[in-house]
Amino acid sequence: MIWIWLVVLSGAIGIGVAFYFKSKVASYPEGNERMNYISSLIRQGAMAFLKREFSTLVPFIFLVALAIGLLLYDPSYPFKSWFTALSYVIGGACSILASWIGMNAATIANVKTAQAATKGRSEALGVAFSGGAVMGLTVASLGVLGLGLLYIAFTSLPRPEEIISGFSMGASSVALFARVGGGIYTKSADVGADLVGKVEAGIPEDDPRNPAVIADNVGDNVGDVAGMGADLFESYVGAVVATIALGAAVAISKFELMSYPLFLIALGTIASIISSLLFKVFEKLNPAEALRYITYLAGFLTIIGSFVLVKVLAIDLGVFWATVAGIVAGMVIGGVSEYFTSGKPIIEIARSATTGAATNIISGLATGMLSTVLPVVAVCAGVFISATLTSGFNPLYGIAAAGVGMLSTIGITMSVDAYGPIADNAGGIAEMSNLGKEVREITDGLDALGNTTAAIGKGFAIGSAALTALAFLAAYASVSGLAQSGINLTKFEVVIGLFLGGCMPFLFAALTMQAVGRTAYKIVEEVRRQFREIKGLLEGKADPDPATCVDITTRSAIREMIIPGILALIVPLLIGILLGPEALGGFLAGAILAGFFLALMMANAGGAWDNAKKYIEKGEFGGKGSEAHKAAIVGDTVGDPFKDTSGPSMNILIKLMSVVSLVFAPFLVRLFS
Repeated sequence: MIWIWLVVLSGAIGIGVAFYFKSKVASYPEGNERMNYISSLIRQGAMAFLKREFSTLVPFIFLVALAIGLLLYDPSYPFKSWFTALSYVIGGACSILASWIGMNAATIANVKTAQAATKGRSEALGVAFSGGAVMGLTVASLGVLGLGLLYIAFTSLPRPEEIISGFSMGASSVALFARVGGGIYTKSADVGADLVGKVEAGIPEDDPRNPAVIADNVGDNVGDVAGMGADLFESYVGAVVATIALGAAVAISKFELMSYPLFLIALGTIASIISSLLFKVFEKLNPAEALRYITYLAGFLTIIGSFVLVKVLAIDLGVFWATVAGIVAGMVIGGVSEYFTSGKPIIEIARSATTGAATNIISGLATGMLSTVLPVVAVCAGVFISATLTSGFNPLYGIAAAGVGMLSTIGITMSVDAYGPIADNAGGIAEMSNLGKEVREITDGLDALGNTTAAIGKGFAIGSAALTALAFLAAYASVSGLAQSGINLTKFEVVIGLFLGGCMPFLFAALTMQAVGRTAYKIVEEVRRQFREIKGLLEGKADPDPATCVDITTRSAIREMIIPGILALIVPLLIGILLGPEALGGFLAGAILAGFFLALMMANAGGAWDNAKKYIEKGEFGGKGSEAHKAAIVGDTVGDPFKDTSGPSMNILIKLMSVVSLVFAPFLVRLFS
């Protein structure tokens, strides 16, 4: 147990390095008064949204914690349910804290990145990455700290894995609301600003005359920084908790197998710290190469560390190879996402825009569907390799270890991901501050790369979600007693559960996309009203009213996030109560399969549509203002909720439903015994 304190220490070091990057960002020049005024509007709107979102979530978290304490109460072990409830609250609090710290840094880094772009591309890249590193290292470090301390506190008690699973459920609950609420906000504002500004009024992106531009830039922070941070935080801790739960079911080397994922993420955090500090070495390279090399470096260091770790813990070497399989599968999924969102497919999508919006949308949908094949093959290969090499003691543990391996370097993966919205915000500030064409070209280039890095980050999250959800399903089967009897697909209850589970991701996608559509409609009407009623606005002689757009999106996003979030928590429990534990197993299997495919398709199609639009904006196929450009904007607006609202919410959905089932499995067992 003394060695587990090293895990906690690595988390504390990571927090320290995150604050080093935060102070580094604060030391960069801020730019002129106009830039700081715009940045302050973005910052105020983003922080106000988070306050309202989290103030809505806090009572909900405590109500769910109360339900856990009461429903899981066992007279023979009276404190376990309340320890699980406490773990749930801590998981939610850590997720909220990670989002808050990361977005706070991002809203400071945006204006400093815009100012750095006046000096050159490498300077702007360095500032944006430093801002993103605060988010990345905070996510990784809080996960390591929280899990390490809970493990130390509860591992001496009976069934500690059931208590610690509450931490994952808390993180998933906050992540789902943060992802859905932030995604509805950012894409509603983005779609509204684009449709009226660029398509109807023919004014540039981020034009200061457009009243929805500030709301759009606020959305980049609440959706792509805070939402994505909570998303990857819950993926990270979910993979670890699932592996701990499966390790607890193994008779041989039980403590070592339960401890392995904690030590592995500690090593991954240290590797991420080293890579982020060495970014300065790669900064002068092509931005894409610099970000790719530091990601590969962190993965390579983690592979070396995991080999040493397996030897020190004296556990089966197959666990090491399962971890490597997960890391490699993650890199393959990231590479495939990079290709489909920045390679040849975006040129084809851009070309299709020359014949209209319909062909552009068809091409993007086809690209998204095609992009699912190789990631699925990579995940299947990872599952086969990891399960085969650990078949001597527990193949399911090998699958879970692969999931932890895929996310072990989340510190650097999230840093690279969070840099994108910072660069996007910098471009908006540059445009609204009239910094010139050269500066905007630099920020646009970094923003386009940010779309690709975001797609890679989503690929990692989605791939790991499949492995983690499978591990949670296995842990649920173990706790509920289904591991011995299996899930019988010839039973009508199981078939019903399978079909209901398969339709859940589609229902969830429909609800969230409709929410974006409704809110975007309000923004479109408000922007049209201001263009119509504020005299001189389109001529640049009057100022818009951005506060109204910010308020509309904030209120609507908070309201719209509630029903999808509650469904994800309640439906699995209802299936278990009404149809039984075995039917719930079928429900989870159907949800995992459908959610995985839908998440990949939507995330990659959305990223491809966005970069196809940016490809045209560089001057191809008629350039900005052409008919092809207008068609591509329509495709991009369809892709916006695909890639930033519904798509990335899928991986949280399938893991949240899986961990809810795991947490409440003892209650269902007692109910049907």
